[in-house]
Parts: sequence; C-alpha cells; structure tokens
Amino acid sequence: MMTNAILVAGGHGSRLYPFTKYTQKTLLPLYDRPVIDFALATIRRSGIQNITIISNEHIGQIARHVGSGLEDEKIHYVLEEEPLGVGHALNLARPYNQDCRLLVYFSDNITTLELTEEVSRFNHTEQNPGCVLLAREEQRPEAFGVAVLDQEGNVTDIVEKPKNPPSNLAIGGIYLFDENFWSYLDSAQAERGNDFSISDITRQYVHLGHAKLLSVGEETWVDCGTPESLFFASQMAKDGKLNPRPFR
Repeated sequence: MMTNAILVAGGHGSRLYPFTKYTQKTLLPLYDRPVIDFALATIRRSGIQNITIISNEHIGQIARHVGSGLEDEKIHYVLEEEPLGVGHALNLARPYNQDCRLLVYFSDNITTLELTEEVSRFNHTEQNPGCVLLAREEQRPEAFGVAVLDQEGNVTDIVEKPKNPPSNLAIGGIYLFDENFWSYLDSAQAERGNDFSISDITRQYVHLGHAKLLSVGEETWVDCGTPESLFFASQMAKDGKLNPRPFR
C-alpha cells in the first residue's frame, strides 16, 4: 500500500505578522529558498509522489510557486476557506487520500531527518504499521503536544499544549499514519466536534500500543513559526544543514 502526503500550510501566521499579512508563512524565506521548499524536499526524498497541499486564501501564491510539481508527481491544491480547526482542514484533503497510508506534514516544521526508510516500511508492510511520531527534548514543551512516558520510557499518552508538561519530550508536526487514520479522525470529531487537535488522533494509536516514537536531536527539527526560529533555520540553511532539493 502506497503512502501519500498531506502538507498542511494553513493558519494566519500571527507570530510572524506583519510579513504574513501579504503572504502565507511557508513562502517566507529560509536563506535562499521559501520554507515550503524544505518541507516538500523532505517529502520528495522519501519517495512520495502524491502530495495534497492545504492552505488559506494564499493557496494561489503557493500554487504559482510549486506549480504541477516534479515529473511523475501529482500535486493537489485544497482551499481552506475558513480556519475551522485541524480536523476540518484534513477532511478537505480526504477525497485525494482514501485507501492509502499518510505522511501528514505541518509545513512550518523543517527537519534534517530523512524519512525514506520509514516511508518504505509503510509502503511494504502488509499489516497495519500504526503511526510514527517525531519527538525531541524541548526546554519549553508546553507549546507542543507532549509525550507521557512510563518508567521504561515508553509513550503511554500525549497531552496537547499542557500548562504543566509531564515530560520535556515534544511531539513534532510530522507524522506517519496507517490506513486507520480517517476512522480515528472520525472518532475524534464525533467526540470533540471540530475542536480537536492532531493529538486526539495520535492518542488513539498510543492507547492501542500502535505508536512508534522517533526521537530526534535538537537541530533535526525546527519549528519555523516565530521570527527567532525562522532566523535560526535560515542560518542552518546557509550553513548547508538544511536541504531544499529537489525543487522545481
């Protein structure tokens, strides 16, 4: 079963205002390329060729930049007219992503980690492979979903943006999901309405023991949602630590 990618490029980028008044935050520069090129490059190097991009009123700017993609790629553009939450945005991509496994990638997360091996495992595993969660130690994990660990270091739960974090292990915005993803999304939506987070989906995998935690280092995952982190990531790109290739 093949793996598709959903690249979520929504939100108004309020932490990056006033730049995001005129453009989508993923089109802001990381040194010499826009943020979205680094996200797409990670997806492309993993071997995925079917990519759905979700964004707001700036979707046209993204489409003009990304175009029809590389040779043999399928790029689908989905307009999120109103910011009604993660579940609503992901549901807009559902028609292009039925009966497949998924890489769900929130576009302001940039990683040096190569996902080729994990995507290949998802493509070739007959039994449901569950989900893969990227995690790293954070000094201020309360801004993220945070892993709850048992004494052996196994993840037993995920808490979304807790005031009192149960650990310093933050869950990044890059996930691999098996074909049960949509049914778990439906369950979360039935319970919480549109007011649910991606953690309400990942927790279902965790509680069934079907989640793999992939721990990464400090410089292998950068959240580009603030001016400070965008500057830090730009320096990494300048130093050759981030790779935007291949790009159109």
